[in-house]
Amino acid sequence: MEESFVAINAQPTKEIFTSRWQAPSNIALIKYWGKTAPQLPKNASLSFTLSNAVTLTEVVFMPLDKPTNKVFFSIVFEGEEKPSFRPKLEAFFANILLYQPFLAYYQLKITSQNTFPHSSGIASSASSMAALAACLVDLESQLTILSENEKINKISFLARLGSGSACRSAQGPVMAWGSHPKLADASDLLAVAVNDIHSVFKDFCDAILLIDKGQKQVSSTLGHKLMHQHPYADQRFAQANTHLAELLPILQQGDLDGFISIVEKEALHLHAMMMTSDPYFILMQPNTLSVINKIWSFRKETGIPVCFTLDAGANVHVLYPNNVAEEVNHFIEVELLQFCQNRQCVHDRVGSGIKKY
Repeated sequence: MEESFVAINAQPTKEIFTSRWQAPSNIALIKYWGKTAPQLPKNASLSFTLSNAVTLTEVVFMPLDKPTNKVFFSIVFEGEEKPSFRPKLEAFFANILLYQPFLAYYQLKITSQNTFPHSSGIASSASSMAALAACLVDLESQLTILSENEKINKISFLARLGSGSACRSAQGPVMAWGSHPKLADASDLLAVAVNDIHSVFKDFCDAILLIDKGQKQVSSTLGHKLMHQHPYADQRFAQANTHLAELLPILQQGDLDGFISIVEKEALHLHAMMMTSDPYFILMQPNTLSVINKIWSFRKETGIPVCFTLDAGANVHVLYPNNVAEEVNHFIEVELLQFCQNRQCVHDRVGSGIKKY
């Protein structure tokens, strides 16, 4: 247990407190795939924080007559009670009660909704856990004194315990998670902002093509576990850390060609790990490959710096500078939407992290 994150001075009150926060999803440029308990990454990762794809969460903290040995809560997502969400949330609260013992004095009423389609391949666990963590730290800040930096760090720390990548959604536009020799402040416990980036990356666009919204054949949780016995695991962890070191100066200099090369390699290497796991699996769909080939052809023919990345699924994130948005959006409309379910695409761009609403 990390003693510095324990809220030892937070004294519960008998007043009802309501907190409302929104948190964005994020898309990893340098992927982490493989972790150890409790939600610690085997390699450092780096991501763009998104802007429009957010989860909005309200938590009403209702005081109890006496403390309990666990956190009691209800969960309503987009107007419906969600029993299927309870196991993950119960595990999350069991983990964080060590760090926020005052929660034993409250019953929580959680209401949440997304601005993007659920199960769409956008990282809703990242945005939802970051938004929930922000509400929890909001209450903590009412019960004790926390600096702004302490609040952000605590949100990132708690969010990580719910979903590893959620720690990267606290701030933006570029976040790093995991200890790395090229990042002095980087930590396995929380994500930190990477501030020294060229202006071209500060308003970068991300069009998320919804290729397949169905249930994945292998969950990300299982996929991470398969890295424990993976024959190429150590090489992959080293490769990701090397790619991150190479990407940092590229982000500083605004080197779009270098950015494209590393980001696309990272996406394909992630899926290569899946295809060489035991058991092996493929999350890309035929339309995923069609989109990738279309992007490569368009970039070669036009010289426009557009590229792709993938999460652990079939959907494609199309990344491009804002100054070529008109051309790329026309390309997406004419050439790529045909490969999406019901021609669905979520247009987004990099953002700044959590916000109160």
